[in-house]
Amino acid sequence: MFPVEREALLVEGKFSLKAAALLSYSGNTGGPAMLEITGVSHVYANGTRALDNVNLSIPRGMYGLLGPNGAGKSTLMRTIATLQTPTDGVIKFGDLDILAQPEELRKKLGYLPQDFGVYPRVTAMDMLDHMAVLKGIADKGERKAVVETLLNQTNLWKHRSHFIAGFSGGMRQRFGIAQALIGNPELIIVDEPTAGLDPEERNRFLNLLAGISDNVVIILSTHIVDDVADLCPRMAVLAGGKVQLEGAPLDLIAQTKGRIWKKTIGREELEAYQEQYQVISSRLFAGRTIIHVLADSQPAGFEAVEAGLEDVYFTTLADLRRAA
Repeated sequence: MFPVEREALLVEGKFSLKAAALLSYSGNTGGPAMLEITGVSHVYANGTRALDNVNLSIPRGMYGLLGPNGAGKSTLMRTIATLQTPTDGVIKFGDLDILAQPEELRKKLGYLPQDFGVYPRVTAMDMLDHMAVLKGIADKGERKAVVETLLNQTNLWKHRSHFIAGFSGGMRQRFGIAQALIGNPELIIVDEPTAGLDPEERNRFLNLLAGISDNVVIILSTHIVDDVADLCPRMAVLAGGKVQLEGAPLDLIAQTKGRIWKKTIGREELEAYQEQYQVISSRLFAGRTIIHVLADSQPAGFEAVEAGLEDVYFTTLADLRRAA
């Protein structure tokens, strides 16, 4: 069943059983289909190779796609969402070839792009109602139940009559996931969903995603390491249009155990340390620079640090830069 709590289905004190039914999944014991991406490449008209032989198998649950800006993440998300056709490759969702039958995938898809526009003088309730019509919910009563439930689930009920153009960044993102959930999607894509959100809004949004991830495939595309570390049992790092790393975060972190070291230095010393050591990251703290380096044994003057997913990510990017 779709994991909507009873409180999320309360509409002005009334429990909507119709909405609960409309927003429940079929309970198929096999779960939804796996997304298989095979040999996907994309070259834009100007010659830019945005994707280069991408191969991924994405099971149900939360899957993190981590990478810097310009890595090709949004190109891959738009391709999976059938908004553009790749130059090469195959993408299947279960038995469905989504490049050959994009209209069939759209029936199963919920998509929250990195940027989405809104009509400036349309309320949240009216906009969700309109989108429910587009998703094929023709019955007015059913549509009303779905819209009211989603507004409650995303904590937007008290703002239902407000124009979306006046929403804060966090409210707009929650509205975005509400529209993505219309129609009981089996595949949900969220592209950079927490960028620009304050910590409270970020936590609220991530909790919402976690609550719906058990029985659907959710791809979380982001450059924010903590989002993936907090939510995703499997992940990949995409950079330079290629999959650089793939696996379970805990397994990837374990591979760097005993190999990450830190030291606090003066800012003017950073360049010299970069020449001498494999510096994977640096950050300022109280006017001083803290560096992390990758080494098989402890360098003189450094102390051991417990590695995290951020160290794995920065190591991957550092290796890529050195190979360039």
